[in-house]
Amino acid sequence: MADILEELLKDTESFRVERTTSLTDTDKFCRAICAFANDMPGAGQPGYLFVGVDREGVPTGARIDEKLLESLASHRNNGQILPVPDMHVFKLSVDGQDIAVVKVQPSYMPPVRYKQTVYIRTGPTESIATEEQERRLGERRVDKAKTWDMRACSEATLEDLELGLFKVTYLPAAVSREVLEENGREISEQLDSLRFYHKKQGVPTNAAVLVFGKDPLSFFPGAYVQYVRYDGLTQAASVKSERRFAGDMISVMRDLDSLAKEVANFRPVCRPDLTDESVADYPDRALHELFINALIHRNYDGSTTPVSINHYSDRIEIQNPGSLYGDLSRDQFPAGTAYRNPVLAEAARILGFANRFGRGIALAQELLDRNSSPPLKYVIGDNHLAMIVGRHP
Repeated sequence: MADILEELLKDTESFRVERTTSLTDTDKFCRAICAFANDMPGAGQPGYLFVGVDREGVPTGARIDEKLLESLASHRNNGQILPVPDMHVFKLSVDGQDIAVVKVQPSYMPPVRYKQTVYIRTGPTESIATEEQERRLGERRVDKAKTWDMRACSEATLEDLELGLFKVTYLPAAVSREVLEENGREISEQLDSLRFYHKKQGVPTNAAVLVFGKDPLSFFPGAYVQYVRYDGLTQAASVKSERRFAGDMISVMRDLDSLAKEVANFRPVCRPDLTDESVADYPDRALHELFINALIHRNYDGSTTPVSINHYSDRIEIQNPGSLYGDLSRDQFPAGTAYRNPVLAEAARILGFANRFGRGIALAQELLDRNSSPPLKYVIGDNHLAMIVGRHP
């Protein structure tokens, strides 16, 4: 493997290689990762970003430490490159000197965007994709779609979508202004470029119906959130209030954000030095992260079960249908990440309901710690996942 990498490193004509002397040029790094993930030539081979080498592939002698490798790896989940790229970062010794290598696999969900723009490599140079090149990338995606949210919703048509919601709210947040100004594409092509239309079958994807649908429940009966507040410690207690959140996913996420603020209940607590500090029964931002996490990672495929939020007098339990996804094991959770619905996760990030990928649970625990709340608990079932947030004493 090392011999192959050294050969690529010295090949100045390869579309699979980017070299840089800089250790801090984040913009350059991300453009290269985006371009490799798009694999415009369709080679089906990984691209390599070599960091700490000159234009001829000679190591500069720069210090390649753990901090640099972690920084390069963070570009996978920072939410700037969408959909999330499949990449691996490691150190390589060349002629007795270390360099950093970022290996990027071709995406099965092209086009990939960095800061709302599609970058490609058609030779040893990098450029912004033309409208035709974006279309070709989208056509390549059709036969590679693997996840439920990218599949065709065969019973739906464009008439079942609130297209104004897509045009006014989503499109400007997902695509750069320059591309929009030059955009003469049909609405189906615009949806397709963002993985919301199945071109071969000529229908919206499941993700499109969930995010922009006029009535998602008519297609997916379990696509709602049930909130119940009990006046006690179990479901045997009397119900104080009950709500159901349904409709397009954008509206549901907004409603869940409001619910998190509503049940937070900030109140003053006397400190040992007799000063007051404000604490919450439940930090609203922590609840927000867990609510959105349940919504986008739940199993929608054939499930009629909603996400449930049960609010007891001492805790809130958030349960979603679907256990751990893919190759994510119990030992890896909650540190590991596997995306059951990557298009939905991307939509949450683009619309500002999620900041970084793979950080929701960790951020929730951090916010609970700051609030001196009990540690977050979770239950991994065979067909469900539950998060338990204890009330601040």
